[in-house]
Formats: sequence, C-alpha cells, structure tokens
Amino acid sequence: MLANLLIKNYALIELLELAPDAQLNIITGETGAGKSIMLGAIGLLLGNRADTKSLYDPTRKCIIEGTFDVVGYALEHIFEEEELDFATQCIVRREISPSGKSRAFVNDTPVNLDTLRRVTNQLMDIHSQHDSILLGNNEFQLEVVDVYAQTEALLKKYRTDYRTYRQARESYDHLKKEVDRLRREFDYNNFLYQELAEANLLPDEQDALEKELNLLENAVEIKERLQLAFDYLDNPEQSILDLLKNAVGTLNQVTRVVDEYGTLRDRAQSALIELRDLANEINNAGSLVEVDDERSTLVRERLDLIYQLQQKHQVKTIGELLALQNELGAKVSKVLNMDDDLAKALAATEQTNDRMMQSARKLSAARKKSTPEIEKNICQGLNELGMPNASLRIEVAEVAPTSEGIDLISFLFSANKGIRAQELRNVASGGEFSRLMMVIKYILADKRRLPTIIFDEIDTGVSGEIAIKMGNMMQQMAQNHQIIAITHLHQIAAQGAAHYFVFKDHSSEKTVSRIRKLGFEERVQEIAQMIGGNKPTETVVNNAREILTTTVAQTEKNQTKLF
Repeated sequence: MLANLLIKNYALIELLELAPDAQLNIITGETGAGKSIMLGAIGLLLGNRADTKSLYDPTRKCIIEGTFDVVGYALEHIFEEEELDFATQCIVRREISPSGKSRAFVNDTPVNLDTLRRVTNQLMDIHSQHDSILLGNNEFQLEVVDVYAQTEALLKKYRTDYRTYRQARESYDHLKKEVDRLRREFDYNNFLYQELAEANLLPDEQDALEKELNLLENAVEIKERLQLAFDYLDNPEQSILDLLKNAVGTLNQVTRVVDEYGTLRDRAQSALIELRDLANEINNAGSLVEVDDERSTLVRERLDLIYQLQQKHQVKTIGELLALQNELGAKVSKVLNMDDDLAKALAATEQTNDRMMQSARKLSAARKKSTPEIEKNICQGLNELGMPNASLRIEVAEVAPTSEGIDLISFLFSANKGIRAQELRNVASGGEFSRLMMVIKYILADKRRLPTIIFDEIDTGVSGEIAIKMGNMMQQMAQNHQIIAITHLHQIAAQGAAHYFVFKDHSSEKTVSRIRKLGFEERVQEIAQMIGGNKPTETVVNNAREILTTTVAQTEKNQTKLF
C-alpha cells in the first residue's frame, strides 16, 4: 500500500505530497491540470526512463519518493535475492539531476533500473485507458489466465526446466556443428597429420642435419686442406716438426755449454711436443672426413622434406611443426571419439526435454482447468456492466515450448447476441475494452498480491448506471487492495473513501500543479460541477449531496462481491 507520495521539481509540479487512503482514492480535475503528470512521476518510481526536460526548475534535481507499507505481501524473497535490506515500510526514491543523471534507491540502497522495476512491480499496478490495447495481446491474455489460475509455482518450475533444456539443447547443437565442421575437415586434417607423423621429426635434427650437410658438401676441400696442413707440420721431405726438432737439438748443445739457455731449449721442446700433438689431431680429423655422396643425398633429401613442410605450414622451426602435428592429432582424435560425446549430449537433451514437457503439461492443465471459471466470471461481470449479450471464450492451443510454456491463449469475444466470437483486437470497441479490462482487474484482484492499483480513466466510454456499477467494483476491490482512480465520471468519484482534486495554480510567475484533499462539502461541489458544469444549479448541488451521502452510507455496507 502506498502510504505517502512525494514529488519535487517534476514537470508542472514544484512540490506535491499525498498520503492516500488505504481503500478507494478518487482523483479528479480539469484536463491538463496535472493528473497525468502525477502518473508520469509515479512511472519514474516504477523504472520508466527519465528526461531532464521534465524538470520544473532545470537548475535543481527532481525527486520522486514513495513510501509503501508492505506488511503481509511476502516480498522478503525479492529483497533477499536483490541483496536489499527488507523493512515493513519500503522507501523507493528516484532522483534526476540537472545534468540528466538518474539514480534510484530502495531503502536508501542504490539500485539499477532492472532491480527497481522488479521491486516496484510488486508494489503498484497502473492501468490507463491506453492499456486496454493490451487485451488484444496474446501474452497479456496468457498472463491473465496465469494470475487467475495461480500458476506461479508451476510456471517457476517450468521455466527452470525450460532453461535447463535450452542449455542442453544449445550444448548439443554447438557440439553437432563442431562435429560436422570437424568431419568436413577430417580427411584433410588426417592427411596433414599423417604426413607430419610419417616424417618422424625430431626436435633438434634440423640444426644437426644442416651442419652435417655442410660438412658433406665440402668434404673433398676440407680433406685436402687438412692434409696440406698436416704436410706442413710433418712432411717427410721437409716439415716444421723436423726443423723444430733440429732447433731443439741445437739449443740442447748450447745449453751444455751455457746452462742459462736451458729455458730456451725447454720452450722449444714444449713447442715441439704441442706441434706433434696438433699434427696428430689434424691427421686424425682428416681421416674422419669422408666423401660420401650417398649420405649427402640422404641428408639433403631429409632437409628438403623439412623445408617443404615448413613452407607448406608457414612455420620456421621443427618445434612449430611438432606443435601443429599435436594439434592436428587432437582434432583427428576428437572426431574419432565425438560420436560418444554427441550421443551423450543428445541423451541429455532428450532427458531435459522430457522433464520440461512434464512441467509444461502440468502448467497447461492448470491453465485449461481455470478457463471455464474465468469465462463465466468475465461474462457475469460484463453483464453487470450493461453487456448482457457479451460472450467470451478462451481458446488454448499447443505451440512449441517458449519461456511461458506450450500454450497460446486467445480470448474470443462477442459483444452482441448471435455474433460469432472473434479475437478481441478485431471486435471490441473502446468502451467495451474499458469494461472488459475493469472486469478482468476485478476478478484478478483477489488472485494476486498487489498492494496498489491505479486506474487512469478506465471508465472511458461508459456512463450512467454502468459507471455506478464500475465504481461499485472499485469499492469491492478496495476492500483488499488500495485503489487510486483518476476519473471524469461523477458516479465513480462519489464512491471514493478519499477524494483529491488536482488543479493549476497561476498565482505566482510560473504555473504549478497542486493537489488537495476535499472535505465533504468540497466533494459535493466538485461532483456537482462534474454533473452540471462550472456553475451547477442548486438542484444539481443537492443532487450531488444526495448521491455522495447515499454512496458513503452504502460504502460501509458493501462488503460482499457483486458476482
């Protein structure tokens, strides 16, 4: 229940504060006085988009704040899921800064618009004359059936199963596409993998082969030059070793004469030993170098294979080729083993589909069970509102599963006797839509926990006795729900427990919209003007007083439903 509404700096409203009655509240006023502006402000509380053009004073921020009494409405789970502090008095606030920045709060905790909408959708329901178009919408018709049938638990269970099925189905479809793609690529991938596998590549062989090939291709020259170097050192005819050996002998003779030259002799002897060792190593190296044309051809072919593979796969190293080989092997192996994975995914999809369809059947059965009673109550209500020949039939057709189930709900309506019922959007007039929506809201009032219902000129297209009965319906609904009704009909205005008048104040430099609660005599005058114009006669005023007095008395007795 809306306990208090505060609007600051919005459109034509400089400051407005309203503490509605717990039952039926009536709001009247001239066209353009600000009734729709107030609804626009409430719309911001419900999460509608904000616009800086709506600021009364563009230099100050706009504030809309609603205080709601939520005792007994079982909203704790929503607050818990949204990580909000729960209190029996819930304060919702929306602020719009001059820069255009919008902020929303629930119990002083900042929230985004999605959270704001989720909370406030449980606090208020606004219905205007334009919303009657919703009646022709199959989704709205389905919602009506669900609310009446109280399928909340079944729908929640179904949606959980539906999401599980969709996830399983998406996983299967994704896997199947992957399998199809890999199968199309399998032959090529397998060819590439086998080619690399048969190459039997080793991580470091390329460097070794390139060095070996370089040696093989230059073996003759290397062998000749090593032999020449050896000959220089140890040629039988004249070699460095022979000359150095002679030098050592000569220095040895000198040392015998003078000991001090022993050092020179020793150094020459060491050089002789080192050169002999060097000559032996050169000779051994030369003997190891072989001119092997066959091995050279094999190494060259091996390297050509490696170079071809690297060029083919646009890589530069054997390491990259081996990594590619592993990747291709994984793809090939995956395809070979994917049939099992695909079978498991398909089985999971079928299992979740079966579970989803079981939930869908239960949900559908609950909906179908409720439709005869809905049809009966709506027709009775329309009869009360002056449409005795109206008929409504609810068709339930099975469709492919959606997040709402497997049912397509269609309201087939006829306002006249002997006329075949057709879809609402094709046959109902504005006044018929208004009365039908009024009846639907009425029969749903006891089926859903909805603290506050706002009717914005839902009485469009009705008058006289029908308007009185529509007002009686609002009174009945107000026994369990707070109702706020904006109306131009005196028959409905007289039914309210509280009556508020919206008007424009031109007393200052800038026009502002204001609202005030009317006392009994003020209500008499307002109702008289609604009946007879701005200057009602005394007879009209007395008539208004009689209507209001009678209505107030009846309000206290009218505690039972009309149908």
